Amino acid sequence: MQPTVSVIIPFYNAENTITRALDSVQQQTLNDFECLLIDDGSTDNSAIICNQYVKRDKRFKVFHKINGGVSSAREFGLCHAKGEYIIHMDSDD
Repeated sequence: MQPTVSVIIPFYNAENTITRALDSVQQQTLNDFECLLIDDGSTDNSAIICNQYVKRDKRFKVFHKINGGVSSAREFGLCHAKGEYIIHMDSDD
């Protein structure tokens, strides 16, 4: 079954903010979503944090790519999104 909403969150070295952002997505009342986490070549622990969310919640998916900038990461997320609606979110939102 396709999710209604795809939330795309690109991140780069966001270990200090990503947990709060992902918790806010996880606590939404809408359950029919996928959250695509696009690692844009992080060198800190933010990818490890995201991998933990993926293990705990099947709605979260993480993709790792070579650093290309936030626009490149958003476009990468759009290519993998399956939702009817797309939401872009920053890792420090």
